[in-house]
Amino acid sequence: MAKHKVSDHHKNKKEAPVPKGRLLAVGGSEDKGKQEKLKPEQANNTDFESEEILKFLVQELKGSNPTIAVIPTASDIPQEVGREYTRIFKELGINNVEVLDIRNREDARDPHHCEVIEKASAIYFTGGDQLRLTSILGGTRVLQLMKERFTYDDILIAGTSAGAMALSTPMIYEADTKGGFLKGDVRITTGLEFLKNVAIDTHFIERGRLVRMAQCIVTNPGCIGIGLEEDTAAYITEGRELEVVGSGLITIVDGMRLAKTNIYEIGTGEPFSAHNLCVHLLSPGEQYTIPTFDQLHL
Repeated sequence: MAKHKVSDHHKNKKEAPVPKGRLLAVGGSEDKGKQEKLKPEQANNTDFESEEILKFLVQELKGSNPTIAVIPTASDIPQEVGREYTRIFKELGINNVEVLDIRNREDARDPHHCEVIEKASAIYFTGGDQLRLTSILGGTRVLQLMKERFTYDDILIAGTSAGAMALSTPMIYEADTKGGFLKGDVRITTGLEFLKNVAIDTHFIERGRLVRMAQCIVTNPGCIGIGLEEDTAAYITEGRELEVVGSGLITIVDGMRLAKTNIYEIGTGEPFSAHNLCVHLLSPGEQYTIPTFDQLHL
């Protein structure tokens, strides 16, 4: 098949800036080290990382006395989660930990939060419910400031579980219990958009989330799906260069060469099909460049 010749009409267009910031998206539910056993109703609101991943985060901070801003907005128990992260980071040598206890949109308008974000070397989104993050922070000055710093400053933006899923767009926020193979099982919305055209899912192998990611990508085939297993993180620099950190696998679901699907023909509640999805499995230490459309050479 002949390659399609791209028009020169836009050859002088300005490229979007490569972000100077870095991302660390963590799969959640890792070895909790010294953390006390949580009650069942608290388990989904924490997702503390293994010491290896948090040590990696601390080692990547810039400056001699860095500040970490912890944002427990996704959690039902933000005070407890904030205190626990403060303890963990201080044990790892970080003396400046600021917890931004933002529970609603009114809280998000507090000028103090912007002051903390201005000086932070890292921002950390905890686990919980990713829809809390997008509906409370979306369209606020504090989120806009985070994005500006991510674009123009060498800041580290990190998140675990729900906090990781919210970093990108599209964002999966809910799925029915059938594994995602029925049309309409997977609900998707706009995330915080530190990464665009990328969907992140967590607890990926442990909870059998490959098919629900496939539905997300089939309905958004210009996107790349990144599935993070527990105790595993994706460290992303320059907006697209990914390295696997931790002990598990990262699953990449690439729909850019999708050949055929029936997702637009079937009714809600019917199984969907997809041909020519591309899947990569990346082990610790491996690297991967998130592709863009112009790399396809169509």
